[in-house]
Amino acid sequence: MALHRLTSITIGVPHVAETAAYYTDFGLTPEEDGWFASRDGGRQLRIVHAPTRRLVEIRIGVDHPDDLAAAAARLHRLDVPTERTPGTLTAYDRPTGTRAVLETVPRLVQDPAAATAYNGPGRAERTGARAPGILRTGPVRPRKLGHAVLGTTDLDTTAAFFHDGLGFKVSDRIKDHGAFLRCSTDHHNLLVLASPVTYLHHTSWQVDDIDEVGRGAHAMLEDHPERHVWGLGRHHAGSNFFWYLKDPAGNFSEYYSDMDCIVDDQLWTPETLEGAKSLFTWGPPPPPSFLAPEDLAALMTGTHSKDGRA
Repeated sequence: MALHRLTSITIGVPHVAETAAYYTDFGLTPEEDGWFASRDGGRQLRIVHAPTRRLVEIRIGVDHPDDLAAAAARLHRLDVPTERTPGTLTAYDRPTGTRAVLETVPRLVQDPAAATAYNGPGRAERTGARAPGILRTGPVRPRKLGHAVLGTTDLDTTAAFFHDGLGFKVSDRIKDHGAFLRCSTDHHNLLVLASPVTYLHHTSWQVDDIDEVGRGAHAMLEDHPERHVWGLGRHHAGSNFFWYLKDPAGNFSEYYSDMDCIVDDQLWTPETLEGAKSLFTWGPPPPPSFLAPEDLAALMTGTHSKDGRA
């Protein structure tokens, strides 16, 4: 596909410093101008001031300037204005006000994580040694930004903007409520959800394996149990292990591992998911605050202009 990765996001929050401290604890590396870097993806999160928490910008990598021209033509058919530079195409999703930027950047190449030996019935892959996962002592550092989840007051328009306009592909749908969209071989890089107000639900960050999911969450909760939201569990859509935490602005952040990979579109059949299957396969049930964050009413009363631009 012409799109090849989620490059970065910019989030707006009322209190930048305390939110920045959270993502430093989360394992991202602070850099200048509000940017934070993952191990493999580089500068992938920027935190800026905004009156209410929101997704300000999402940037997506493409291979060639011709891909920008093709997206501009598709967006024109949707009557969405665009701005062009030699290496970027910028457009705004009308319902959410989110700025989307396609940019010509190299594809991300990740060094493989060390193979982990697991013992099972009739299979002893690790003998005479403790599991490597319990011997790790260093801090967990996310490998890359995996996806973001965006609440929108007009699901059809937002889904069309990203799918029909920018060129994302549909991996699965939540009946009458959402669409899992991808701009890479990952199962999803964006989930758009029907919502009474525009907001950022969560961002998701790849770690090596389930041990890193657990170790990362354990470290985040050791002195701050209030950060816990939901986990440990395994999703159906994407198949990934997960653990969700909450930043000081109210955004959720997820450690994940073992995401489905879609290399050949012909070998993948999107599903329309309903009920619990749309949320998880196993794990504790999601708390009500995960389905309807506690600050949604405040966000509704604090929503700014219709196009949502900061």
